[in-house]
Order: sequence, then C-alpha cells, then structure tokens
Amino acid sequence: MVIVWTLLAYFLVLLGIGALTGRGGGNEGFFSARRRSPWLMVALGMVGASISGVSFISVPGMAQTSSMTYLQMCLGFIPGYFIVASVLLPVFYSLGKPTIYSYLEQRLGPVSYRTGAGFFMLSKMGGTAVKFYVVCMILQQRVAAGLGVPFPATVCLLVLLVWLYTRRGGMKTLVWTDVFQTFAMFGALVLIIFKVAGSLGMDMGEAVRAVAGDPRSRIFVFDDPMSRQYFWKQFISGILIVVVMTGLDQDMMQKNLTCKTLKDAKKDMCTYGVLFVPANLLLLSLGILLIRLSGTEGLELPENTDSLVPMFAAGGRLGTTVTVLFTIGIVAACFSSADSALTSMTTSFCLDFLGRDDDAKTRKIVHGAMAIVLAGCILVFGAVKSKSLLDTVYTIVSYTYGPLLGLFAFGLLTRRQVCDKAVPIIAIAAPVICFITDAAIFRATNYQCGYEILLLNGLLTFTGLVLTGKPTRQGPRREARQ
Repeated sequence: MVIVWTLLAYFLVLLGIGALTGRGGGNEGFFSARRRSPWLMVALGMVGASISGVSFISVPGMAQTSSMTYLQMCLGFIPGYFIVASVLLPVFYSLGKPTIYSYLEQRLGPVSYRTGAGFFMLSKMGGTAVKFYVVCMILQQRVAAGLGVPFPATVCLLVLLVWLYTRRGGMKTLVWTDVFQTFAMFGALVLIIFKVAGSLGMDMGEAVRAVAGDPRSRIFVFDDPMSRQYFWKQFISGILIVVVMTGLDQDMMQKNLTCKTLKDAKKDMCTYGVLFVPANLLLLSLGILLIRLSGTEGLELPENTDSLVPMFAAGGRLGTTVTVLFTIGIVAACFSSADSALTSMTTSFCLDFLGRDDDAKTRKIVHGAMAIVLAGCILVFGAVKSKSLLDTVYTIVSYTYGPLLGLFAFGLLTRRQVCDKAVPIIAIAAPVICFITDAAIFRATNYQCGYEILLLNGLLTFTGLVLTGKPTRQGPRREARQ
C-alpha cells in the first residue's frame, strides 16, 4: 500500500503542474511554449527525458555482459550534441516553426517533407511503446496484479494519465514536469546506490573504490575490432545516434526550440549533452554493486540482463524503501519520455500532415488519437520478448532514422533537388537493404553489425537521392544555410 499511496501522490503532482501550466496556453503554448522557456530548466528536464525508463533498467544490467563499455558511446554523445547545437539548431531556429521537418519542405519539397515526418512518427511511436512498456510491466507486477487489474487496463490507465496532464499545456507543461521527474529519478537512483552500498557493508568511499577495482569497470576496448564493444564503433555510433535521435527528432528538438533565443538553446543542448556521461556512470556503478551483492548472497545472476535491477529493487530484497524508490525512478524516467513523445507526435501530425496550427479542436482530437495508438502499440510490444530493451530501441532507430539522416544530409550538403517520385521508394528500400545485408554478413562471417547500421542506412538513402536527383542553379535556399 505504501507504493500505491506514493504513486498517487506522484501522479497528483504531475496533474497539478499540468493544470497550472496549461492555463491560457492555446496552440502556441502547446506547440512551442511561446518560446519563453528558461534554458537551464529545459536542460535539466532533457536529461531525464533522454535517459528514459529503458536506460534505468537496461544500463545497470549491461555491466553484467559488457562491463562499462557503454560509456564509450556516451563519450560519443558529447561531440554529437555539439554538432547538433552548432549545425542543426541554427537551421531550425531560422524557420521560426515548431516542427523541424518544415526544413525539408522548404529545401526539398512536400514529398520529402511528409516522408521525413512519416519516418519520425513510425520510429517515435515504436520507440516510445518499448520505453513505456517498462513502467507498465513493473507496475503491473508490483501493484496492479495484486489489486486484480489486468495488464491492458494498466496500460490504458497510465497512457490516460499522460494524456491528462499534457492535453492543455503541451510543451509549456513538459518543461516543468520534466524537471520534476529528472530530480525524482536521480534522487531515487542515488538513494538506491546508498542502500546497496550499505547492504554490502560499505560507505560511499569504499563503494567507489570497489566499483573502480572491479573487473567489470573496464570502459575501453581497443584490441578487438570485430567486437560490438570496439571503441571506435561505439564512439562513432554515439555521435551518429545523437545527430539522428536528437538533431533529427521532433520530440527532442521541439523542447530546445522553446528556449527564448538560439544562444540559450545551444547552452541548453551542450549542458545536458555533457551530463550524460556521469548519469550513465551512476547507472553502471549500480549494476556492478548489484552484481557484487548477488555474489555475497549466493544468488544466481539472471540470464536476461534487464532483470538485474528489478530482481533486487523491485523484488523487496533491499526492503520496502528501495522498492518504493525504484518504482518512483522508473515512473519518472518513463513518463518524462512518453509525455514529450505524445506531444511531439501530436505537433508533427497537426503541422506536417494536416497543416493546422491554429485549430485547438483538431489538436485535441489528434492528441487523444495518438494516446490510443500508443496504448495499442504498447500492448503489441508486450507480446514480444526482447533480451535487451535498450538494444531494441537503438535497433528501431538504426532502421527508421536512417532515411531521415539521408534526407537531411542531402538537403544540407548538396545543391541538388530530389525526384519526388523516387523519395518514398528510396526511403523504404534503404532499411530493407540494410536488414538483408546485416543478415548476409552475419551468416558469412559471423560478424554482428552494431549501431553502425545507422550510418549505412543513411548513406544508402543519401546515395539514392543523389543518383535520382537533379541539379539546380539556385542551390539550397537561404533558410537552409543560416
């Protein structure tokens, strides 16, 4: 019952923030928060929204199979965020619109515009369903099942809650709810680490030394180019993932575009980009401490690495306090990504497909419809088993964001125009070719392609657009060069 009352209090806070910030916002407040958001608040909120509940579950478990090598990718995130801040943010700010895909319309035309927005919708809906499934699964096992609530009802109730506190304020609300949820998530994480260290009979200084001296604290892999953990594969993939998952993602960029000025938006992006390394270091450290704790208690490590944290934190082995903290952390992490995804998909559909930025009734209908579709996708994913949820998210990104990477690269780096009829064909063919190529390489050489498949996907799209495109004397429009 402690968990139930804690969650009720937490949800009431979110609804309260939504009610306060949603007053008089209208469509402008929903889509862009009237471009009045303080950059530091956006940066703090973006940390929690970017990490998500999938990372809260998956990253600690990575220490079990790949040590701390995930930090190599996190180090790649840093230059990725600086690239987005210096190259893409100025382009999108010059458009003066809440949707970043309007750049494709100005530069390449309506077919490329809707193709890019369509791939964003596909990827965001799938990725969000994977992420939000985490909190649905945890709450079903720890709370809802005991109350006799079936899993579909749990999913619908949680999505309904997200819809309720975002339906009026949109981005204006998310800037503040994300800050609250970031502090809730990391507060819970730090307290859980303290509790685990105490269970091992360590103070924090001893815990730090234990993590540093553990064989699983290895970060860098330079000696095996065939490994998925090879440094340059991870580092370059980190850069590309940020450029695509943030720079070409309406969800992530929409929040940055709510800052008062371009300078503020750049400060916001670079700040939360740097914070990713210490944030994920904490998560991996928790994983190492839990592995050590399982050894002292004679417990067998779970085969599914995503089960490591729930085995201790959700299973009650560390006491009710940790179970409550874990539940809060998971809910905060998942809600901070799901609410912004729902808002950004509503924005993209209203502006990119319907062209309606001034009709509040249409926006409300679309927002409700997106919530229904999201709930359905979560239920579908619930029937699919995955060894690593985080790996599933990045795999979805590699195949669905590759065409976006190719489209934006073509617009920014060339002076050619596209062949409208060829754009959808190329955008669909590139991921299919990547999938077939990955399978063929694995069968022939046993080499497992990693996230670098994203680069191949984008390159195939870019090459197809160049080969089918046509030269133009005017070159890229002025907005694309600013």
